[in-house]
Amino acid sequence: MKPSAFLLVTITTVLLLAVTIMSAVNFAFPWVFYLTVIGQIAVVFMVYKILHDKYTTTKTFDDFYEDHPMDTFMY
Repeated sequence: MKPSAFLLVTITTVLLLAVTIMSAVNFAFPWVFYLTVIGQIAVVFMVYKILHDKYTTTKTFDDFYEDHPMDTFMY
């Protein structure tokens, strides 16, 4: 993912965590409701932007995970 996608994920996560905290400490209903609606829109926008990202890579499924290469597996 591009750094801009990471920024969207971070903003959306913080926004939805704020909704959780606000509902736990009994904020006024309109604040929680509108922030929830904004959070849902942010999730849809985030997913759209990430799926339509012009990111390309040379990695394939044969490369497995970068942090745990296939040649280190013990069978």
